[in-house]
Amino acid sequence: MSATTIENFKALVKRMKQLEEATALMFWDLRTGTPKKGVEQRSEVVGMLSGDQFKLSVSEEMGRYLAELTQPDVLETLDEITRASVLERKKEYDRSKKIPPQKYQDFVVLTSKAEYAWQEAKAKNDFESFRPHLEKIVDTVREFIELWGYDENKYDTLLDQYEPGMTVAKIDAIFAPLRERTVALVKKISEREQVRRDFLNQEFPKADQRKFCEFILTQLGYDFEAGRLDESAHPFAIGLNPGDVRITTRFNPNDMQSSLFGTIHECGHAMYEQNISKDLIGTFLATGTSMGIHESQSRFWENMIGRSREFWSRYYDDLKARFPQQFEGVSVDEFYDAINLVEPSLIRVDADELTYNLHIMIRYEIEKDLINGNIAVADLPRIWNEKMEEYLGIRPENDTTGVLQDIHWAGGSFGYFASYSLGNIYSAQFQAAIARAIPDYREKVAAGDTSELKQWLIENVYRYGKSRQPAQIIFDATGEEINPKYLIEYLETKYESIYKI
Repeated sequence: MSATTIENFKALVKRMKQLEEATALMFWDLRTGTPKKGVEQRSEVVGMLSGDQFKLSVSEEMGRYLAELTQPDVLETLDEITRASVLERKKEYDRSKKIPPQKYQDFVVLTSKAEYAWQEAKAKNDFESFRPHLEKIVDTVREFIELWGYDENKYDTLLDQYEPGMTVAKIDAIFAPLRERTVALVKKISEREQVRRDFLNQEFPKADQRKFCEFILTQLGYDFEAGRLDESAHPFAIGLNPGDVRITTRFNPNDMQSSLFGTIHECGHAMYEQNISKDLIGTFLATGTSMGIHESQSRFWENMIGRSREFWSRYYDDLKARFPQQFEGVSVDEFYDAINLVEPSLIRVDADELTYNLHIMIRYEIEKDLINGNIAVADLPRIWNEKMEEYLGIRPENDTTGVLQDIHWAGGSFGYFASYSLGNIYSAQFQAAIARAIPDYREKVAAGDTSELKQWLIENVYRYGKSRQPAQIIFDATGEEINPKYLIEYLETKYESIYKI
């Protein structure tokens, strides 16, 4: 093997990564500011750039480099980052080589247009206008699975894209105790007197919400020199590179929680991406190692820090200063209880911390059946409503608050939803490890100092990007494999205290 092969491989990967960054920037603009009449042409451009990157990923040139660099005697001579980059590209090469480039480009165009169709359908409560787009997406995903191949369950192939090594069998076993204990706790809470929250149902000017969100982002450690805050229909974070990680939120003038906790959630994603080692820039390792680990950071910062008693003992006075009339006469304890209210709700992104996982289980079960051909797209509104009633005891009155509420399916993201609950499980496991390493971290949070906490996450999670697998990250950081007991114990301790059970 020559040094030239390594350098040529790195140069090709860097070129692909630059194409990805250009595509991501256009995608961000598509979801935050592209005029309606420009959507179709912008989608075509996004599709073209994505197609070019895809062609490079399965090119004969890439094939030659990988064939040489993955030889066992060669692979062991590579430095850690180069070896991880080679193995990551080899997995994607083997997977993508099975998909015709034109088919992939068509899929990107399809999903770009579908996302806009979803926005309009959601606004008009019109599932039927979106259904043809979703049917094409589902049919294409099924085609891809047949080309990729699968062992026991078609859905496993999709899960592995977002959480390497995860299967339906494993998730079912992990979710089972969480579901059982959550349902039991929700039942106990339903029998208790509900906490006061009327003061949250007032008018909160959008401009003031934005200023407070920017203040909290700065306090948590989000680097505005490496990012920005914008508005979109569905909050998201997008990492172009560690020096440019953007987040969006949505502002509801009658609900400050939506923007505040949505912003903190996306901040968790963004701080992960902003603190990936600069040594990984120019490779496909400069991103989160899995959707589950990524989600662990958004949920950790949103819930375990952002909804903690310690956090608001420090920042409640700042909130009152921004909204003095809305919180006049409301104590910090009343505010803390209110933002941790447990009440079954229709919208996943607004769901309370405890019932949130039940939303995920609904989507997870629907996706499994949809991908395996057990249900049809046309059946989704009915099945969605039935499962909502069965799991949460409430039934959507329309598709806008039901099956149309999430953008993921419009983007072709099947196999993704389970990562949200896996992220919750990981986050509690990380918290337990942090408590052992920094016994007084709660006192530090109460003093407005999250620097040591953030540094622990940088050292144990963030800096590695995708150079280490999620199973390795969780084991090295916590000393054990994924374990739902920490989330169960955290939820029971927190909510039994709030509701005095």
